[in-house]
Amino acid sequence: MLKIFFMTTALLLSIPSSPKMVKTKIGESITVMLPDNLYAMSADDISRRYPSVRRPIGAFTNDSRLADFSVNISATQWKVEDVDMAKSFFKSSLYNLFDRVNLIKEEIKEIDEKKFIVYEFDSRLNGDPSSLEAKNPILRYNYLQYLIINGKTLVFSFNCHPRLKEEWQPFVEEMMSSVKVKNNI
Repeated sequence: MLKIFFMTTALLLSIPSSPKMVKTKIGESITVMLPDNLYAMSADDISRRYPSVRRPIGAFTNDSRLADFSVNISATQWKVEDVDMAKSFFKSSLYNLFDRVNLIKEEIKEIDEKKFIVYEFDSRLNGDPSSLEAKNPILRYNYLQYLIINGKTLVFSFNCHPRLKEEWQPFVEEMMSSVKVKNNI
């Protein structure tokens, strides 16, 4: 009996513990609870992953760089009253951006007394058979949240490799539900 107890204890201790959620400040006006196994991206990571004029307000990744969370300000400007129209616009842009979209969730969700447009989906971006670098399709699990506030559109984005989807899905829901944005942004 004692042998079984020690074997069970050893097994339980060898299972990695779940990441702890840590309150993280992004810029001056945004906080979110992030798992402690996500780290701020280096400037080099950001320039490679976000080759855009609009640098993210914050960008985080895991050790393997297969799971990313970022916050950005979109170029599109909307009024808060236009949230339903913006939702349709953002949905159609998803279908234009990716070759395939399997929509899991689409909703307007109230978080901290603010209306967020939410899309959870699996995506596929086809590879280019004639390319030496990008031959294979890029598959991702994605969770996007848009917040229209003060004429700006904030984009909260999580994506990971599909084999990590089940591991990350519960944390993503918790992360996105914890977003707090000050009205002065």
